[in-house]
Amino acid sequence: MTDRDEERTFGALPPTRGRSFAQTWWGRAWLRALEDAALDSGQVKTGRRLARAGAVGAVSVRPGRVTAVVEDRDGTAHRADVLLHELSQEHWDLFLDMAAERSGHVAALLDRDMPPHLVEDAAAAGVELLPGLGDLDAECECGAWDHCGHTAALCYQVALLLDEDPFVLLLLRGRGEHALLEALQGRVAQPSDDPGDTEGGLDALEAYAAGDILPPLPVDPEWPEQPGTPPSLETEGTPAAGVDPIALEFIARAAAQEAHLLLAEALGRAPGGRGTASEALSLVQDAVRLAACDPPEGVAERLAGGSCRGREELALAVRAWRYGGVSALLVLDDAWDVEAEFLSRARAALHTAWDEDERPRMRADRNRWTAVGRGTQLRLGRDGGWWPYRKERGHWAPAGPATSDPATALAIAEEDPTTG
Repeated sequence: MTDRDEERTFGALPPTRGRSFAQTWWGRAWLRALEDAALDSGQVKTGRRLARAGAVGAVSVRPGRVTAVVEDRDGTAHRADVLLHELSQEHWDLFLDMAAERSGHVAALLDRDMPPHLVEDAAAAGVELLPGLGDLDAECECGAWDHCGHTAALCYQVALLLDEDPFVLLLLRGRGEHALLEALQGRVAQPSDDPGDTEGGLDALEAYAAGDILPPLPVDPEWPEQPGTPPSLETEGTPAAGVDPIALEFIARAAAQEAHLLLAEALGRAPGGRGTASEALSLVQDAVRLAACDPPEGVAERLAGGSCRGREELALAVRAWRYGGVSALLVLDDAWDVEAEFLSRARAALHTAWDEDERPRMRADRNRWTAVGRGTQLRLGRDGGWWPYRKERGHWAPAGPATSDPATALAIAEEDPTTG
């Protein structure tokens, strides 16, 4: 079976306001290939704006080419194509041999993941999977000879598709998912004839291929929408000296909530980013974490004292925690001097995020950029994320989670909080 004529079509996506275009490292690599090679950065900004507005129609992906119809602001439609060289048969053989030797690579692809070591191993074998500088060619009905706003918009839309499924990139390089898995299946070693020989385990591809003959897995247990209720404390007797029953019940409830949230994040049922799983919290930070669990009045007052904040300040810290955990809390509390190289990248991001006539006037103060006359602010995190802030009752208040795009962050900050 070959997949030379395979084609996948993805429906048009809605506007992406408030969402970055590339969440995965390979999606960001795709966009770098566009942004680093485009001769006119203004066209790249136009494309990003069109993609964010939902102007890209259904996307067709086939070997060597991705196609969509893109509408201008005035409703004029143009067919846009982005071309990427297919891998040669020799390069595919090298890739398949490499992947077949490492079952972890196959398992990652089946899980819709593209770990860096897979790309690095492919490059070491002489196969470049991700596009580099100048690899993304453009064709558009508008007549542009380089990337125009329409092809740039298509590239941004493809980045969203790549985030969900790296097989989109492999199809562009010349192999569809089914043909690729069949070719890998033909390369894996056959199992031993000795039924007792299980030393090497079961190859991932063999397990995948046998999925239709194995008995079905048991039904997943019903997901608890709420954390469990901790056991009630004995309240008839007098508590021991130093024991606060109300606070102890709250601690048990907060622990159940934390366990439920960690499980939800691990199973992909809730956004991560709080940074609590691997980072030790200070006492002040942990007081904020507990305050985010809706403590009773007396406990809330004690937590406010433990967090070294007043009640209003603690409310802002709780809001920040719910948006991004430790990272968001550090951005709320700390203003820091941005190092020269980091500052240069931040200024470049601010410059390219808007067209010249749409760019807001910003006043910079350390890692904070305030939009003059708009009551909104962007704060740069140490990881490069942009955090939206808005002025509320005389205080700068966190308005949402961090994004990689300053224009998206500012749009979040300017949303009416009463409609949230």
